[in-house]
Amino acid sequence: MHHIGESVYEHTLRVSFDSYKIAKKVGWDYKAAAIGGILHDFYDKPWQTSKEKTPFLKKHGFVHAEQARKNALKYFPEKINPKIEDIIKKHMFPLNKRPPKYKESWLITLVDKADSIDFLMHPSILYRLFFKKEIIEAKKVNKRNFIKIITSKLHNK
Repeated sequence: MHHIGESVYEHTLRVSFDSYKIAKKVGWDYKAAAIGGILHDFYDKPWQTSKEKTPFLKKHGFVHAEQARKNALKYFPEKINPKIEDIIKKHMFPLNKRPPKYKESWLITLVDKADSIDFLMHPSILYRLFFKKEIIEAKKVNKRNFIKIITSKLHNK
């Protein structure tokens, strides 16, 4: 799992596809946007279930971009160029110290943020998320299914 009720795969595929569409429409490097989008969260240390105490600046938001960059270089070296490396490494700006260098890096940074907080644009969904315990008990719905239903409605606009 990555964000509320979705896998890393679902999230990265959506970021990749949305970034590809935007970059292609405006005449930017859409191939780099697509590859960077799919690899931007290619980390291997799950953070949601970790009980490990870590210093603030070593928490997931600060370190996973570098983990993803290293994994991308390890598993797909032939696909990585300086632009794609920058996309992956700097997608967490401003948590990264240096801002993105390329416009495609900025694009993935913004699309990633928008995708991650998409549910905030839907007040009724936000309300249900805050009060999901009561709704789940009232409807006798499995918590995981409930979140899947909500996120599928969000992304099937």
